[in-house]
Amino acid sequence: MRVEITLTVNGDPYSVHVEPNRTLLDVLRDDLGLTGTNRGCNQGDCGACTVLVDGKAMNACLVLAPDADGAQITTIEGLATGGRLHPIQQAFIDEGAVQCGYCTPGMIMTAAALLAAHPDPTEEQIRNGIEGNLCRCTGYESIVRAVRAAGRKP
Repeated sequence: MRVEITLTVNGDPYSVHVEPNRTLLDVLRDDLGLTGTNRGCNQGDCGACTVLVDGKAMNACLVLAPDADGAQITTIEGLATGGRLHPIQQAFIDEGAVQCGYCTPGMIMTAAALLAAHPDPTEEQIRNGIEGNLCRCTGYESIVRAVRAAGRKP
């Protein structure tokens, strides 16, 4: 039995018919073609699939699509506005926080939520804020620098 859900994703409204056990990650990638949100562990441990759901960072692999009915979703594709990168996206580039890039979309979305709550976070707040996102390439130092740099921008 499929159910109809409505989502606003990156400012655009969508109506999708889904099975009740499908995840938000499945809908974003497979139905809407937004493949910037990566599938990692499928268990909520790695953070590669982090998106903003009503402004809160969430693992899309753990959110059942019907539970997101009516939600405002922001993916990595929707973070930049007016042709300009979001400050955290630019800071990741400037600080060399992108290595293989697999964790980057989820890490950036987590950092964007952190910066929305704490515009100029301390190093401790940054490290605590990104602890659910795994990166096997950078060692996190460049990521912490990037979040600090983005937090200092207007």
